[in-house]
This record gives sequence, C-alpha cells and structure tokens, in this order.
Amino acid sequence: MSEVDAAVPAWLRPLVDAVTAEPPPAGPLTPPADGSGRPSAVLVAFGQTPRGPGVLLIERSPTLRRHPGQVAFPGGAVEASDAHSEAAALREAQEEVGLDPRTVTVLLRLPELYIPRSGFRVTPVLSWWRAPHPIAAVDRHEVVRAALVPVADLTDPGHRFTVNSPSGRFGPGFEADGLFVWGFTALLLDRLLTLGGWERPWDPERLRRIPDALLGLPPA
Repeated sequence: MSEVDAAVPAWLRPLVDAVTAEPPPAGPLTPPADGSGRPSAVLVAFGQTPRGPGVLLIERSPTLRRHPGQVAFPGGAVEASDAHSEAAALREAQEEVGLDPRTVTVLLRLPELYIPRSGFRVTPVLSWWRAPHPIAAVDRHEVVRAALVPVADLTDPGHRFTVNSPSGRFGPGFEADGLFVWGFTALLLDRLLTLGGWERPWDPERLRRIPDALLGLPPA
C-alpha cells in the first residue's frame, strides 16, 4: 500500500477503490476519436465537513460567455506552463477560489471526458482535500461562489431530479445549498456518488426545467 493509499480516510476509500477497479465510462461524454478538443482539467476534491463528506463546487459568473451561472468543479484549460493535468486542476482551483494546493492530496486521474458545447477535453482529477480552509471567489468576473457541499445534501432524495432541457435532453440534476447542478458536473457527480456508495433511492420521474439564466437566456 502506498503512502497516499494509507492516508485516504475510510469514508473516501470505497470511491477510490471502485474507481481504481473500474473507472467510470465516458458514455455520452466520450471524446472525439480524432483527438480534437482543447485539453483541460477539473479538480474533484472531496473533504470533510461538519456534516460528513463534502465535495468542492463553484458557481460561475452569470456574465460569462460560456456556461454562465452554472455550477462546476474548479478547473480550466491546461496551459503550457502546467506539467500535467493535476497541476492544471490545482492551479485553476487556486486562481478561482484561493484553494491552497498544499492542503490537497491528488489521488488519481479519471478517464478523459468531452464537453461538446465548449469543445473541451476534460480530465477529472480525483483528490482528497485533507485540510479544508475558508475559500471564496478570487475573481468575481469568473466565479461568484464556492462551497464544500455536503454529500448528504446532494444525495437527499428531495434534492434530486431529472433535468429537462430545451433541447430535449434528460440527465441527472441536484439542488443543494442554493446551487442548481446539471450537465457535465451533474453527470460526473451522479456516477461518483454511486461508486462511493453514497447514493440513496430517488425518483427519476421527478422533472425540473433548467432555469433560463443558466442557459444564457433573458428572463421571460
């Protein structure tokens, strides 16, 4: 057993073991076979909260051209100065919400995913936030909020639903701590919560429409 393996807390171990044994399939987010798309990375950081395990999420600025107001994991494009995807994810988290990289243990990379709307090839970096500390939006033109959201809130059946988008697409959705989570972030969260053994029975027939503001549409 490596030092990193030995340090992983018991509540995170089932997820790490499950992902190591069988990484989540890309499914509808499979990257193009021709290798197109801009490399990027997101930090999927789990940490302890007063109410049990939590995951770090950010709310993007409503004024952004791409994905305005959406909830996401900290992250962004891999730059030439980044040694690898892990470095990019940590750098972006520090730039966006002031996360101290020294408080994070990177555990492993998840399979690369693809976001057609933005053309990004995304590498999720599964991490343990060993020592959670106060965080906040550094540049409010990009991020307006950051929170370590308890897993118990995300898996509460009353906070789960199936998203009904104008395009006719359906997918998992969450609403917790005032955050409406859908799209790429919800798809990945849904899979990780299941693999971690945290999912509770919920009603997939419960539909919710995506708020217009999150689609970049003017108020009705």
